[in-house]
Amino acid sequence: MRFPWRDRHGRFLPLKAAVLSLTPLPGLVYLALWVHGDLGGRALNEVIHATGNWTVRWLLLSLAITPLARIANWPGLLLVRRMVGVTAAVYAAIHLCLYIADQKYNLATVVSEIVFRFYLTIGFVALLGLIALAATSTDSAMKRMGRAWKQLHRLVYPIGVLALLHFYIQTKANVAEPVLVSGLFAWLMVWRVLPMPRRLALGTLYALVPVAAALTVALEFAWYGLATRIDPFRILSANWAANFFPRPAHEVAAIALAIAAGVTVRRWMVGRTPQVASRSVRAGAAKG
Repeated sequence: MRFPWRDRHGRFLPLKAAVLSLTPLPGLVYLALWVHGDLGGRALNEVIHATGNWTVRWLLLSLAITPLARIANWPGLLLVRRMVGVTAAVYAAIHLCLYIADQKYNLATVVSEIVFRFYLTIGFVALLGLIALAATSTDSAMKRMGRAWKQLHRLVYPIGVLALLHFYIQTKANVAEPVLVSGLFAWLMVWRVLPMPRRLALGTLYALVPVAAALTVALEFAWYGLATRIDPFRILSANWAANFFPRPAHEVAAIALAIAAGVTVRRWMVGRTPQVASRSVRAGAAKG
């Protein structure tokens, strides 16, 4: 039996141990707030939303690991990618279980709601996808499935889109966090479609700052224009109004800029070229 904080050779890995200790922390915080009565009159509903939100956050973090490992020349980061992805699936499963509890364990009502309420339907499909990915994330599943394994796990991208859409709809009017998360998701997707040499170039990382911000603005505009009765041009103009600072687009730009600056500093300190970094990351992925 291999413990999750050790590698396949039995060596202790501090990074894996640290990430493993952090994965239950958001749930434990909300459990403590619930027990102490600090979540108001609809405590269960608050925890349902919290576990759903954290599902999306863990999923986004799992998608961010490969880009960060490559551009920062940090192959060891890949060792926690599986753990973070499985954590997203666990939070999604808890999210569903809490919803079932909220419906007084009436499975007929739960099934009816999932079938007839669109945002619950897409959320359930995303949940099934995350469970399928988690169940096949083992080394034995990779060997057994061969090429089909990679094809299956590429479904994480449409699963991410479904999870974000579910996040938008259940958040209702104030979609600041879904917009922020979808802006970061857009950054990750744009990075992935670039040719490999471009992905590793510092110039690309800095160019992605305004691109990600513009995509965030576009997503926010589209949501308010298509899904609400709020004038999307008012939302658009808020991005240039000082009294509404910061908007999700500003936060996405700040995060993208921080990544670019952090990678610049790391490369200066480590002194490796992007090409060498790429080979190092591939080697780390093979070992993990």
